[in-house]
Amino acid sequence: MSDLIQKAKLANATTTALATKSTEQKNQALKLLANELRKQKDYIMAENNRDIVAGRNNGLHESLIDRLILNEERIEDMADALIQLTDLKDPIGEIMEEWSRPNGLRIQKARVPIGVVGMIYEARPNVTIDAASLCLKTGNAVLLRGSSSAIYSNTALVKVIHDALKQSDLPENAVQLVEDTSRETASQMFKLNEYLDVLIPRGGKKLIDTVVANASVPVLETGAGNCHLFIDESANKDMAIEIAINAKTQRPSVCNAIETILVERNWAESHLAALIQALQDANVEIHGDSITVSKGNHIIKATEEDYETEYLDHIVAIKVVDSVQEAIDHINQYGTNHSESIITENDEHVVRFMNEVDAAAVYHNASTRFTDGFEFGFGAEIGISTQKLHARGPMGLEALTSTKYLLYGNGQMK
Repeated sequence: MSDLIQKAKLANATTTALATKSTEQKNQALKLLANELRKQKDYIMAENNRDIVAGRNNGLHESLIDRLILNEERIEDMADALIQLTDLKDPIGEIMEEWSRPNGLRIQKARVPIGVVGMIYEARPNVTIDAASLCLKTGNAVLLRGSSSAIYSNTALVKVIHDALKQSDLPENAVQLVEDTSRETASQMFKLNEYLDVLIPRGGKKLIDTVVANASVPVLETGAGNCHLFIDESANKDMAIEIAINAKTQRPSVCNAIETILVERNWAESHLAALIQALQDANVEIHGDSITVSKGNHIIKATEEDYETEYLDHIVAIKVVDSVQEAIDHINQYGTNHSESIITENDEHVVRFMNEVDAAAVYHNASTRFTDGFEFGFGAEIGISTQKLHARGPMGLEALTSTKYLLYGNGQMK
């Protein structure tokens, strides 16, 4: 039996026990995990350093190296997030609706765990903790399959998770890591319907498209982030520039950073040069249309590919548009249904943008960097869904639940 199937079976075998654990037992396990992260931070950072050294030796781009890094601050943030997760309401067992039928049957609709979640993700080892903690809090087992670039980090983190679970009332086997990071093993995982209830891919567009196209296990699609900022004619100059800088540079390697800035023509006439200068002062490379090129120096002429690209780097595309409708049409053509923002003082344009832009999160006068489970008050997130079935946007605890109908009778027959 392959290691993949063995681990899938081990995870699947824990689902009944997990589903019956109390909130107190699950929270205690999360607190133990937070303690172990802090206690074993030197071990985690040493193993993480092996991934970083290997990544640099293999020519991995620095934006991807940034995703890999686990320093003291990030480990502490992970531990803090676990404690915050214990304060959140446990959705399992919640009675969502209750009613009685004329024949006396009493019906309840209750939240229950999904079962076994298969996570396929790239680079960021913090996803190991995010996925495991959210699954444990919701009574789900999880089979983790990270990328080869983070194998030492992920292995270390799962060891820490198991050390914590051994001290808890939750089964240690509820969290499993597939250490074989080959494409063949990933392809096998796509087909494990017997053991997995859902697959969640988290990474770049290529990974997500591959999983969606090839999996027979149901997929919760977390999308790539080709996100846009539209600066309307009435936009406050300083606000627009500050939001653009934040949304592009605060952490460019993440999926809720903007990749294209659309600028209304009249605003561009007055302020585009200032926006370009601010971006260049922040070390952002600009790919622009002909108007943008004419407004500054060292600007690369944009191609069709630029408007389709999720750079995940200090690079941005800029295009001048004639109207809010042209901006909406551009976003709906090139966007990935993730996060989009409009900067405007025109209430009518706000309503049109909010209603017509097809995305999981749509902003007015704010940075797209807030599309995040923690920022939404969900605690950690399993990913940001860009699809429309089951869950959309940052997926917290409720997104990892299903429902069950409970029917109570006194002898009713049909």
